[in-house]
Amino acid sequence: MRYYSFEIVIEKEPEDEGYFAYSPTLPGCFSNGATIEEAKRNIREAIQQHVAALEAHGQPIEQKEHLVHVEELTVGVPE
Repeated sequence: MRYYSFEIVIEKEPEDEGYFAYSPTLPGCFSNGATIEEAKRNIREAIQQHVAALEAHGQPIEQKEHLVHVEELTVGVPE
């Protein structure tokens, strides 16, 4: 088994209750889910299928040497 690492972005859908997920490294590869966790599971499956298709067609699979992790952080500041 070959392993790849990809950045993913999960955004709140502006018009409904769900979340939209995509990888900036894999244009055209996206998914969604009702929750953040479901969106993560679904984008993982979408990426696996996308990469398998790229491999089957002999296409390159770009890998970044440095992955970025972005997360929302809430902090409290005393008044």
